[in-house]
Amino acid sequence: MRLKPPPPRRGGGGGGPLRGWLRERAREMRNNPTEPEKRLWYALRKSQLAHLKFRRQAVKGNRILDFYCPAAKLAVEVDGGTHDRKADVERDAEVQRAQGIRILRFTNGEVMRDVNGVLRAIIEAVR
Repeated sequence: MRLKPPPPRRGGGGGGPLRGWLRERAREMRNNPTEPEKRLWYALRKSQLAHLKFRRQAVKGNRILDFYCPAAKLAVEVDGGTHDRKADVERDAEVQRAQGIRILRFTNGEVMRDVNGVLRAIIEAVR
């Protein structure tokens, strides 16, 4: 089931219906991960990064991040073929400016072909 976002509302603060929708959508995505997300999750748990707590489908601001490590202020996104790379990079820069979170992006194909290479890139970013 794909949830529809609530209509935008003015004022109110505190996130309101959008925040609730994001949390519900993140829960749905955690319960139904894609194969590349599963592969990366298992690899992260078995790697030398196991001491860092990565959250799956974490809600930060108005975004759902595939993997987020609060200690390292690092997010890892795994993108399918429907993502607009240019728009994603612009949004990532905005998150980095506003929240100080670095975002690494990998395609589904990169994760499926070379999960160890993806892990090496994440390890380098954490150092």
